[in-house]
Amino acid sequence: MTAFACFRYNLRVHTKKNFLPFFLLSIGLLAVLLAACAPRVGAPAGSTPLPEMTPTPTEAPMAARVNGKGILLSEFQAELQRYQAAAQQTGQIADETQATQVVLDELINQTLLAQAAAQQNFALDEAAVQSRLDEITAAIGGVEKLQTWMNENFYSSESLELALERSMAAAWMCDQIIAAVPLQVEQVHARQILVESQSKAEEILRQLQAGTSFENLAYQIDPLTGGELGWFPQGYLLQPEVEQAAFSLQPGSFSGIIRTSYGYHLVEVIAREADHTLSPDALLHQQRLALEKWLKDKREQASIEIY
Repeated sequence: MTAFACFRYNLRVHTKKNFLPFFLLSIGLLAVLLAACAPRVGAPAGSTPLPEMTPTPTEAPMAARVNGKGILLSEFQAELQRYQAAAQQTGQIADETQATQVVLDELINQTLLAQAAAQQNFALDEAAVQSRLDEITAAIGGVEKLQTWMNENFYSSESLELALERSMAAAWMCDQIIAAVPLQVEQVHARQILVESQSKAEEILRQLQAGTSFENLAYQIDPLTGGELGWFPQGYLLQPEVEQAAFSLQPGSFSGIIRTSYGYHLVEVIAREADHTLSPDALLHQQRLALEKWLKDKREQASIEIY
């Protein structure tokens, strides 16, 4: 998986009608330091000269600080504009409070990832950043089209370059996290019977207890798939109650009635393995969970100040 594929696991869903992924667009105005210089005052003859004043830089306004690393207010505001513009392009109305939280969370997550990359000695040189910028320029159709895109998306040359630097570091760290996800984990192979009424579920349960084949009943209810759930690891199914029941069973056994928002379920475990290879979709799911957990843990450990 490439570094730039990593953020398909973002904690939110975001669509943008531009070729660059959202995480690439979300970072970076150069910090502008304003020098406050005191004027020199002439001293009377014979007096001890005053020491020369050293200009004191004034820090630009910050939106947040993560482990001492500032996120510029101007950077946050530009990203908020991009987020709101993308929402409008997709016909959505971006709630101001929600948009603010989403954008701020994204910037904090990327900062945490970039900081972790630096701690693991990941470093970028100018050639690597320029190479990536050249790729983007070619993909978008040349320098003029890139400049037009930058203007439309509230970027300067400096802020785009800084966005690239941070996003490349964050994506590298993201790849390290998901690469650590094992390809084989404990999984069960199960099928289910799902009906809308409790009375129907109770009738089916009585038939199962009387010795009727679970598979035959499942195909009567669902002729297309026979209630097939396939192989899945823990944390994969949309109904955690069904998943919990499946992992509590041994092969060849079935559950009692499980009620969820979908209806009334009965589950049969067909097989179980301690180290079963994940399907591509299940692997993607496990990688997303791993990234979510990493970010959650890092946020709990980090010093995060919101201004």
